[in-house]
Amino acid sequence: MPSRRDSLKALAAMAAGLGSVPAWAGRPSSAAPTVKTRVNFAVPRGACDSHVHVFPDPTRFSPSRPFTPPEASGDQLLALQRALGMDHVVIVNSTVYGATIQPVLEVIGQLGQRRARGVALFDPKLGAEEIDALHAGGIRGVRVFLGLTPDVDLSAAARQLEIADKQVAGRPWHIQVYGKHSVLAALRTQLGALRAPLVFDHFCGIDAPAGLDQDGFGDVVALVRSGKAYVKLSGPYYCSDKAPDYPDMTPYAKALIGANPERVLWGSDWPHPNSTPIPTRKATDIAPAQDIDDGLVLDQLAVWAPDVTVRKQILCDNPQRLYGF
Repeated sequence: MPSRRDSLKALAAMAAGLGSVPAWAGRPSSAAPTVKTRVNFAVPRGACDSHVHVFPDPTRFSPSRPFTPPEASGDQLLALQRALGMDHVVIVNSTVYGATIQPVLEVIGQLGQRRARGVALFDPKLGAEEIDALHAGGIRGVRVFLGLTPDVDLSAAARQLEIADKQVAGRPWHIQVYGKHSVLAALRTQLGALRAPLVFDHFCGIDAPAGLDQDGFGDVVALVRSGKAYVKLSGPYYCSDKAPDYPDMTPYAKALIGANPERVLWGSDWPHPNSTPIPTRKATDIAPAQDIDDGLVLDQLAVWAPDVTVRKQILCDNPQRLYGF
């Protein structure tokens, strides 16, 4: 039986275009299009969707996963890219796969590294050779998931950040962090001390109704202003309940862009997985995705950044620098 390291190397070769196409590639798309509104501005050539997930292979879901998403294949992702006018994409591994990253590597292999890059979930067991294999497969970062509640073990979180920083040292990788704004505030010292570039998911986990002075948001703005951290304008529905266009996110987006437009990214969070617990639903039952209009959400970027040059920074220049397209 091949070792985990050998398996990663083989998959890295596939993602680099040296292996065979996986058996599920090329299957017809069965998902309804999520782009319901035609994008109302000219998306620049070389634009990147910096945050999506893929679920092409349900047989590899972790038995301890918190929820089960519907299938989201490489073909469906490519259709989304074309509908939004995007030339590049960053695939973030999901907690439903646990430490398994093979499906992400396979989709990168399907789409090609000129189009796709990936982010792995934090795994303290990853050694240097395994990380090198992941790099060859198109992975460019590690995601430390701190959870969506304020009751995080801060000591454990600080330790995870420390390990991740050592793992990526000397490589063109970054550390991506998702957590509530209050948790990020409590970890401000550790976050500021990281040597690797830092990326905050989903508007840094703010609560839209709480206002610009909510605990933690100012710390994130300061890190973005200094050039230490990037922030993703993604998943506004995690912060706001004002669907479908989330107008209460505008002041936050403008504050982050105004702080440093060279450290802002945009992501769709397609296919919009819904991990919200429902008492009558088992973790193994399929949880329908959130009903999001990706075209309308992308339209909001023109509201948040009306200047064409700034939008090009967010969609093209910044992801090219961070992910190495």
